[in-house]
This record gives sequence, C-alpha cells and structure tokens, in this order.
Amino acid sequence: MRISRRAFAAAAVAVVLPLSACGSGGEGGGSSDASGKVEGDITFQTWNLRANFKPYFEGLIAEFEKKNPGTHVKWVDQPAEGYADKISADAAGGTLPDVVNVSPDLVAPLAKAGLALDLDKAAPQYKKEYLPGAWAGHRIPGLPGTYAFPWYLNTGPLFYNKSLFKEAGLDAEKPPTTYDDLFADALQLAKKSGGKVATLANVPTIEDFGRYGVPLMNKEGTAFTFNDGKGVELLTRYKELYDAKALDPQALTATPESSGKKFLTGAVAMNPGSALDLGNFKKQAPSLYKNIGITDQITSTGHVNMYVMGVMVNAQSKRKPAAVAFAHFVTDAAHQMSFAKKVAIFPSTAGSLDDPYFTKEDGTDETRVRVAAAKSLKTAVNYTPVLFSEQMKIALRNEVAKALQGKQSPKEALDNAVKECDRLLTQQG
Repeated sequence: MRISRRAFAAAAVAVVLPLSACGSGGEGGGSSDASGKVEGDITFQTWNLRANFKPYFEGLIAEFEKKNPGTHVKWVDQPAEGYADKISADAAGGTLPDVVNVSPDLVAPLAKAGLALDLDKAAPQYKKEYLPGAWAGHRIPGLPGTYAFPWYLNTGPLFYNKSLFKEAGLDAEKPPTTYDDLFADALQLAKKSGGKVATLANVPTIEDFGRYGVPLMNKEGTAFTFNDGKGVELLTRYKELYDAKALDPQALTATPESSGKKFLTGAVAMNPGSALDLGNFKKQAPSLYKNIGITDQITSTGHVNMYVMGVMVNAQSKRKPAAVAFAHFVTDAAHQMSFAKKVAIFPSTAGSLDDPYFTKEDGTDETRVRVAAAKSLKTAVNYTPVLFSEQMKIALRNEVAKALQGKQSPKEALDNAVKECDRLLTQQG
C-alpha cells in the first residue's frame, strides 16, 4: 500500500522535485549568516516543472522582483532524467544554484557534507509559519538543524472496488480499518475468487513498516532497526497473503503504474492514490468509478504517511539574504495556497489546511478526497527515513522478494536487509 515518493511527485505535479546543494562558507560568508540587504542576482532551479507550470513560476518571480527592487531571479528547469547525478556533479564542482527544491532523502547527503544552509540558524523566525511535521521533514539524524523550507505535501487515501468486496461476501460499506481486518479481508477475497482477485499489488516498503509501527532507525541515525519482532511479523503476514494469491503474484516487480492498471482492470481490490486518480477512473474505467470506495490509509500508529518537498538554500550563495528571502517567498502561505489550487498537492504552512478549500465538501468525490487528505496531513508523518537511499530501497525490496518466494525466512530477509542498509549507511559518510 504505497505511493512512492517519486510517484507522488510525478502523479501530483507531473514532476519529481530535486535536490540542491549548498555549501558551507567560512567566517564572514558563513553558512549560517543570512543577514543583510535582499539584493542581487540569484538562480532558482526546479526539476521538470516548466512544461506544466511556466506561467505560475514566471508570475511568482516577477512578483518577488517587484517586491524586492534590485533583485533578479534566473529560473533554471532541468529534465528529470539523470538529475541526481547532475546535482552530485554540481556539488563537487561548486556550481550549484542559489535556491533549489529538494526532497528530504536527496538533501541528506548534502547536509551531511556541510553543503546545506541550516535554517534553524539562518532563518529561525520562519519556523512557526509551517506545520511542525513539515518543518521536521528536512532534519537529518545525527545533525543539528533543518536544511530546507517545507514546500508542498501530499498523501492519499486507499481506493477499493466495492463490487469485488460484495462478490467475496464482504460489506462494501465497511472497508478494513486495521491491519487485522485488511489481512482477513484479503484472504477472503482471494479464496472466494479462486485466487483471481488480489487485494494488494505491492510488496511492503520502508514506509509500510513505519505505518505498521516498526521502529525503523535508532535515534542517532547510525543503524536501521526494522528487523525487530514487529517487522518480522509484518513480512510474515505478507508472505501469507502472497501464498494465498491475496498479494498480486507480480507484486515483486510492480511499479505504481502497473499496480494502478491492475486496479483499473479489477485484478486488484485496493490501491493507494490521490484525487487525481478519480479523473482517470472516470475516463478509463467508468464501471470501476461507479463502484469506487474511498477509505483512509491503514496505520497502527494513528498517523498516515506523507510526502514532503522542500526548497533549499545554497550555503555558499554570494547572495544569501536574497536566496533565503526567495525560498521563503516560494513557500509562504499565500503562494503555497495558490499553487495547491493549480494541482492536487497540499500546503505545508500552518493554518492553510483550515481554508474552506480543504475543509468544505461539495458532494464530489474529488473534494471528499481532498478534505480527508488535508485533515490527515495535520498529524501526518514522513515515515521514510531521510537517510534511506534508493540503493537501500532496492536492497530491502530484493530481500523481501526472497522471503515471499520462500527462499529465506522473513527474519533472515530483514536481517540481511538491515545489514546491507547499515553497510550503505556507513558509505554515506
């Protein structure tokens, strides 16, 4: 049950947002000194946003320049392909832009290398403007500080196919709300359909372990801990689903896109998504749309998973006051609200989710999803550890696959995954 961090960005904004680098300066031009006059030329970099949002960002920049005479913002938009590699090269070469949007996992290595501006030192006055969970999203275990302004958030409900629930003898108006209910319903759906209908289409990811209540890392951020008893319990239950065909047989190689197609065709009974998906259901699967059920993410912690994107300031910027001012401008309440009304994302600013746009229903499913998601985001958690790299995600997925196939026990699989992730962690420096 997941919307991957990348898929969320791609689905919600038809983009994936980037990482930027910021270097730490010495005395005088120090990394925590953002005082001074807001003036000069700065560069703002986004990742594959120009195609869909050119007028929005051009207007945003013009407004900032008018408000701050003597400033000029150069907007650079990079293609999604190979972006992380490019940022690494820019970081090494000292050619990073002044302001760049980031995701927490991408900013982590830059912050650890001393390349990200610590906003707790440079701009602490802005902290109160954002939701606590969002501001905390760009903190790095083992380091003091916050390394990006929170920008937009996203989360989503679980969709389910009411007709498939009815055919299995389940109450379509009472979808599962706990993991016990979920696994019981999944086994019944598989049994009643002769193994033709799976309930889930994805293997458990790190965020699923977090939602289940598994401790993922130690407090120091020096070792992973998701191989504890609760983690083994979750993977054991997934193994039971896999054996009963209640977990789609192709889950081992599934992508968010392939999982979505399985849901569209009725081969899978439940799938995570967002308000954007409802429009797709209407067009591509009207019969599914008529039978669509919408329920909350299942969690043992009382907190749903959220994804947070941020805007980072280059600590080596020669125009640090302007860079901080612009990063804050992009992410302040007014501009986050205007952006949220153009695309299905949610603002990270305190109080914004109380706006009628996020609280009042109008009878449409789209609004119902938006209102429910906004409510859950107030206490949502970004479960994916910021130090959990793409390599670590692959390592976990590979070990989980071996456990589901019976090549090793769930305990062995998670022990091996933790060992490999800890090894990769030491390489991050």
